[in-house]
Order: sequence, then C-alpha cells, then structure tokens
Amino acid sequence: MPENPFAELSLEKAIALRWTLRDIQARRLKLSPVSDEDLRTLTDLGLVEAREEGLVLTPAGTAVVNGP
Repeated sequence: MPENPFAELSLEKAIALRWTLRDIQARRLKLSPVSDEDLRTLTDLGLVEAREEGLVLTPAGTAVVNGP
C-alpha cells in the first residue's frame, strides 16, 4: 500500500474520506452516514471492513487516521 492511500484522489475527496474514517472510528454513523461510493472506495483501499458489529477500521485505516 502506498504511504498515502489517497494520493490519486482530489484533495477534496481525500479530506472527505479522512473525515469519514474519523466518523467510523468514533461510531458517528447515525449522524454522518457513509455514502455507498465512499464505503466502496475505503473498502477497496483496505481501510475499512464490514463486520457483524458494523463498520470498523482496519489497521491501515487506523494508521491513516492516527498518522505516522
């Protein structure tokens, strides 16, 4: 995985996806639901996975949110 998984996306999209990761980590999905497109992008990048308890960050997703 590249150092910045959002390198090929626009700045606006990258910022929005980082906020989405933070919302998933903080369990704020009722207030800020994830769009199907964003969920697909984050899943394809290996940053999020769906489990029985809902969406969770993968270790790579946690690294993106928490920084290096």
